[in-house]
Amino acid sequence: MAEGNHSEVMEFVLLRFTNLPGLLFVIFLLIYVTTLVGNLGMIILIRTDSQLRVPLYFLLSNLSFLDIYYSSSVTPKLLSGLLAERNIISFNGCIAQFYFFAVIGTTEAILLAVMGYDHYMAICEPLHFLSVMSPRVCVQLEAGSCIAGTLNALVHTGTLFQLSFCGPNVVHHFYCEIPPLLLLSCSDTRVNEMLMVASIGFIITTSALAIFVSYACILLTIWNLHTVEGGHKAFSTCISHLMAVALFYGSAAFLYLHPLSNHSEDQGKMASIFYAVVTPMLNPFIYSLRNKEVKNALRRAMKKFLF
Repeated sequence: MAEGNHSEVMEFVLLRFTNLPGLLFVIFLLIYVTTLVGNLGMIILIRTDSQLRVPLYFLLSNLSFLDIYYSSSVTPKLLSGLLAERNIISFNGCIAQFYFFAVIGTTEAILLAVMGYDHYMAICEPLHFLSVMSPRVCVQLEAGSCIAGTLNALVHTGTLFQLSFCGPNVVHHFYCEIPPLLLLSCSDTRVNEMLMVASIGFIITTSALAIFVSYACILLTIWNLHTVEGGHKAFSTCISHLMAVALFYGSAAFLYLHPLSNHSEDQGKMASIFYAVVTPMLNPFIYSLRNKEVKNALRRAMKKFLF
């Protein structure tokens, strides 16, 4: 078979969890159902409650939408693999899974930075907030995040198609991710590795820097507030976002910025489970439990439903 964008491997075997697959199936199924219910509930709550029709919650509803697709790109295949004797995925299906996972992951990373800027404008520049963070601007920021995510995924997917996979075809992971795929290639993957570290490092560094600058300004503003209640309200609004940022960026940095030669399979799988499966489930709870406006909206919705 010719070299280049062809491959002798027509399918991959995803490594399944061999220890207690039945119990793990129940656990991951509960996590997936909780993810769907929690994020879908957050979207419905934000879209139906008039008091939540502000830029922050528009972005939060989009984050919940991304988390649903983020988890759905990985978890169903993980669940089916726990029930099957061999967890097989076609070559094109594997690349497609990676592509959609990369699109959503990059979009969410940028969206978290946009949400940090939204917090900055709301707390530090309240008089200009509505004019700067208008609905049109929010839609443009969301669209820009999606475009950036799509371009980043296209670059990595295109370079993957240039590699040759001659065997073995066992991916030491529970879904198609670029580090374990590069280890299976019989081509020179140095360009792919440098591109992965450079692009992920750039996205995480610039997004984290934007969030850091936003929150540095926010802390200065809170410090200068004359009322303890006002400072506490502003800080409680931000703490949930900081928790989501720490979970997402921390696990992503460990997974992608780790040298492939030193990449522990067990550590990589644990980081991936947290990054791709657990974090999308936790986000709606983090924002609802730490946010009084969301909790009040939930109470209003429950009252309407019950009475």
